[in-house]
Amino acid sequence: MDAETLRDLDRRHLWHPYAPASAEAPAHPVVRADGVRLTLADGRELVDGMSSWWAAIHGYNHPRLNAAVSDQLDDMAHVMFGGLTHEPAVRLARRLAEMTGLDRVFLADSGSVAVEVAIKMAIQCTGRSRLLTVKGGYHGDTFGAMAVCDPVNGMHHLFTGVLAQHVFADRPPGGYGFHPGPPGGYGSRPGDSAASVVDEAYLDHLAGLVARHAGELAAIIVEPVVQGAGGMRFYHPAYLRRLRELADEHGLLLIADEIATGFGRTGEMFGCDHAGIRPDIMCLGKALTGGYLTMAATLCTSEVAERIGVLMHGPTFMGNPLAAAVAEASLALLEERPWRDEVRRIEAGLVEGLAGAARAPGVSDVRVLGAIGVIETKHPVDTSKIQDIVMEHGVWLRPFGHLLYTMPPYTTGPDDLARITEAMTAAAATLSA
Repeated sequence: MDAETLRDLDRRHLWHPYAPASAEAPAHPVVRADGVRLTLADGRELVDGMSSWWAAIHGYNHPRLNAAVSDQLDDMAHVMFGGLTHEPAVRLARRLAEMTGLDRVFLADSGSVAVEVAIKMAIQCTGRSRLLTVKGGYHGDTFGAMAVCDPVNGMHHLFTGVLAQHVFADRPPGGYGFHPGPPGGYGSRPGDSAASVVDEAYLDHLAGLVARHAGELAAIIVEPVVQGAGGMRFYHPAYLRRLRELADEHGLLLIADEIATGFGRTGEMFGCDHAGIRPDIMCLGKALTGGYLTMAATLCTSEVAERIGVLMHGPTFMGNPLAAAVAEASLALLEERPWRDEVRRIEAGLVEGLAGAARAPGVSDVRVLGAIGVIETKHPVDTSKIQDIVMEHGVWLRPFGHLLYTMPPYTTGPDDLARITEAMTAAAATLSA
């Protein structure tokens, strides 16, 4: 089909995420993805600054990942996981257990489902039904996950009356990561001269809230160090360490939602590594398969698994062999490549490239951590307008709310990274104060 036919049929039949069915802004047809570039049906080529919603960490069309899918397809595309098993799932589970220190692996369909499973684990394990989390978080779009997303500024206010009521601590103080440009300078990671200051009053707030509700809580659930789709905010690992301590003090489980932060995105393999802690339950997704197929995982300690017994969840496509095979290949590739150096190089490029955006009148903050670069705006962005500007610069980004951000593939080279930051800075310059 030509580009216009694709767009027309898309408008008639498809419903895109977080948009009305009759969205006026057209979706842009993609005909090829290779390396860090997307080729559109009209011939334009864009550097992908989104890693397809943070998943394609190795870029697209990687020969080793292609081979993993192709080789597995020769054996079987799928088989039920009830009463059966297969080598791709076993190999993947072993690798995930070795990477995380969590022995039991439940393979799920998506990040939202991984969070649902984690919540079920916590409730079955403890017999209690409420969770404690922090404001500003995002954990998915299914009902259990929605209930622990930000209750006021999240995307799920339409469902407030039917969601479970959990306990929310205040949003963690920001300041972690790098803040290029005036007035923040280059501070904020442990060991830096301008390391962010830990707010003792906030630590007291966490302790008091957990103590008041401990008798009704099954678990604490948070996104480690980085709050993703809820605002792209970075917080000091000391707050995560304190939550681990509080969970231990009160006999609660700690659930780490590492769906966005897992597999190197923040500069550590997992967000929890910034704090030097291990959760009782961990949710993984997004980059798990390198962006090839949908798969997620919920991991827990053997102690939690033994207390649960029979876990009441069973997705039809659980442990899909194609997804498991490419996930195991993606994680093997990640461990072999110098991903820390790649993420550190991207971090330095984002700090340098986004410094000028901090001077734009419509910008309230610029921050960088690992391979995450964020421009926070004073007013909600016009997504279509900003997208047109960055596309004119040969870049694909997907701004939302008050955020213009990038989470590029780790394979993004210096020239392509510079193109991304130039596009973001140009878009920021059009924002009004």
